[in-house]
Amino acid sequence: MELTDRKLKILQAIIGNYVMTAEPVGSRTLAKQFNNAISSATIRNEMSDLEDMGYLTHPHTSAGRVPSDKAYRLYVNNMMGRKEIPKREQEMVHARLRADAREFDDIVQRAAELLSEMTNLASFALSPTQKEEKLKFVNLMPVDEHSVILMIVADSGRSQNTLLHLKTEYTEDMLRILSKNLTYDYRGKLLTDVLRSNVIQDFQKDLSAMGRLEENIMPNFMQTLEELLNVNLYTGGLSNIFDIPEFADLSKAKNFVSILEQKDKLTKDLMEREDGMVVTIGSENPGDELKDCSLITATYHVNGKFVGKIGVIGPTRMRYDEITSVVQYMTENLENSFRIGDGQENGSSEDGSDENEPKEDKDG
Repeated sequence: MELTDRKLKILQAIIGNYVMTAEPVGSRTLAKQFNNAISSATIRNEMSDLEDMGYLTHPHTSAGRVPSDKAYRLYVNNMMGRKEIPKREQEMVHARLRADAREFDDIVQRAAELLSEMTNLASFALSPTQKEEKLKFVNLMPVDEHSVILMIVADSGRSQNTLLHLKTEYTEDMLRILSKNLTYDYRGKLLTDVLRSNVIQDFQKDLSAMGRLEENIMPNFMQTLEELLNVNLYTGGLSNIFDIPEFADLSKAKNFVSILEQKDKLTKDLMEREDGMVVTIGSENPGDELKDCSLITATYHVNGKFVGKIGVIGPTRMRYDEITSVVQYMTENLENSFRIGDGQENGSSEDGSDENEPKEDKDG
């Protein structure tokens, strides 16, 4: 079955009506909207086809239809345009982001607050790491027969150590090989890029002779890396959800609140998202807890370098054109409101070396 121009016109009208009213849309409403240029009977037939194609769903208690995740995805990809931000709101954003701004974190927090005010949704922002740090080396040091210390060092000299209690036996040679391989493959890469990678998959060929050692170490490697990044998550506008019809159901409201309360998980999920403007809708999100939500994120940069992410979360029924435009505008202003200096915050040693650093050669 083909998505004809008439079907697209009807689908876009249904999306627009449902986003505005939160009520299922019937054929009579659309016929009036089209000034009876398309009859109610024809609209009903087209709606039935659209439902068969997966673009509409049919609530049991209503004769009307509502858009599916598939319909919103089509809208975001092919139908919506960018909305112009009103001049008054532009001036407000400009003034509030720059008012008495001393610390970057203050500006990031303000951006999250402004975003929730302008979209009437829950918002979030990840604070910068203050510079684009790269991994310098990894070392695993034996403590006793079932414990090792995992050390990750960044090129700035900052380090993070974690004591690991292993379920399997190991040898010092196994730790040495694993340390060298991790260092060899990830030296010079951005910490944020390493965090997004599948480390266990990357090292399958190297770790085949190490039994189940990697199953103990790799999850802790990622957690230690997150702690080294030391990213702060700011949220705003949580009270906005109580004005959204989808969250009138107390259980759904509690589920939504729990998503924002699990800050470690939310931070990790946001860090793992692609850069740029990203919109994920309902079932496209990982995990059941976000199946009724849409997540919009955008990456912001300072001096051309990746710094963090900002965005909103709400029901799948949202004004995607307006909200993506607001998020994009906020990102652009955030980038211009503060410039991070290029100097290092944490000095490294004079020759850049460390006695705990494994040698560069790679075994295997």
